[in-house]
Amino acid sequence: MATGWAGDGAVQDQIDATVEDAVKRARARLQKGPGLTHCEECDAPIPEARRKAVPGVRLCVNCQAAQDKEAAFSGYNRRGSKDSQLR
Repeated sequence: MATGWAGDGAVQDQIDATVEDAVKRARARLQKGPGLTHCEECDAPIPEARRKAVPGVRLCVNCQAAQDKEAAFSGYNRRGSKDSQLR
């Protein structure tokens, strides 16, 4: 395949670097340190297994699920229909 001025494997190197940067950013956002024993939202006890599995955990499973559900809603129309964008 002709790649112009790029050397062999240059495209794959760029893809690898992009993925590596994304992984580093995601890991940097993870909380560190000891987790809480009780949820900071509802004060429910956080099981020891969850605190070991998720370092720096601050929410119980129910509160975390509710927070993730709120964050997942973007409010944008992803269907691409102009009619639905005008509503």
